[in-house]
Amino acid sequence: MPFRIIRNDITKVKADAIVDTANPEPTYGRGTDYAVYMAAGAEDLLAERRKIGRMRSGEVFITPAFRLPAKYIIHAVGPGWSGGDHGELACLASCYRKSLLLAKQMRLRSIAFPLISTGVNGFPKDEALRTALDAIAAFLENDEMDVTLVVLNKEAFVLSAGLAEDVRQFIDDNYADELHAREYGHAARAERLSLEEGGSLSTRSRIRGNRNVPGRQAGHRFFEDDAPVQSDGKACGMSCKCVPGKASASVKPAKGRGLREIMENIGESFSEKLLRLIGEKGLAETDVYKKAFIDRKLFSKIRCNPGYSPKKQTAVALAFALRLDLDGTADLLKSAGLALSPGSKFDLIVLYCLENGIYDLFDINALLFKYDQPMLGC
Repeated sequence: MPFRIIRNDITKVKADAIVDTANPEPTYGRGTDYAVYMAAGAEDLLAERRKIGRMRSGEVFITPAFRLPAKYIIHAVGPGWSGGDHGELACLASCYRKSLLLAKQMRLRSIAFPLISTGVNGFPKDEALRTALDAIAAFLENDEMDVTLVVLNKEAFVLSAGLAEDVRQFIDDNYADELHAREYGHAARAERLSLEEGGSLSTRSRIRGNRNVPGRQAGHRFFEDDAPVQSDGKACGMSCKCVPGKASASVKPAKGRGLREIMENIGESFSEKLLRLIGEKGLAETDVYKKAFIDRKLFSKIRCNPGYSPKKQTAVALAFALRLDLDGTADLLKSAGLALSPGSKFDLIVLYCLENGIYDLFDINALLFKYDQPMLGC
């Protein structure tokens, strides 16, 4: 995966280079800087640092990593926060950009960053995260490198206040609907569907709009299966049209098809559908798998094997890379035998992003990380 977010101590991360939030003077300070010097061996590392001399904010330099599991340390002098009107954001972005370019010049294949300047430098954590994601995304548009953002604890990882509240509310609302269905059974769900659809109890196999339901925000969607509903509110499990108010026994199931007929009418596989969609949208395969955080080797397996069964995270990542809408995503997942569920925070975050036009995997993975969910890609 070209980009990931992990929770760890950066001094324990194995990478070609780790980035340290460095002191501008040839000494070490507190926070991440102190931890890096102690883990690497303060005497040896400080001797290398003194060869560089004083550094300005936004500048970077490289030293051996000594006792760390990394090969090198890239020291980035992050800005202090002075209210945001003194070039702090541009300076912070420069730390990420120059660190990545230096790693590229050194022919390094992997690099791990902390959230620079969010400790003793007092940079707002949400602003620091946004700057980091934008700078890393800009670099990876044209260059290949495994980039890891390392967060020591949950308190250090802060989304913008508005987005965090929107997602929390969305998850809470949809969980409430699912818990209501579990508590009161499918009859209550069927009754809500009846009110929503003007009396119709038909269901659909993909995510559908849910309007005018108490406790839910307009535009939110939920999930239904293909099972028709009997008069007692239970799914009958047959390919029939159960009518409310009539006994299900009075409804005769349709005659089943033979196995040969079923096998002769198999729909597109995931691989076939994916390649067709890429062609229809006029996209380059390279651009699609890069945007999905999928490596060339995995995409080749998908491409060459019509029967390939992807992981859910991989299938969803490709749907976002193709910028599919809600129905298109559901159809692509269905071709892989997958579906989204209202009982999963992962699936609800995916749904939130689809409904709100969020297709950038850097932002989506930040949301998934915040809620301790698996991230997209391979």
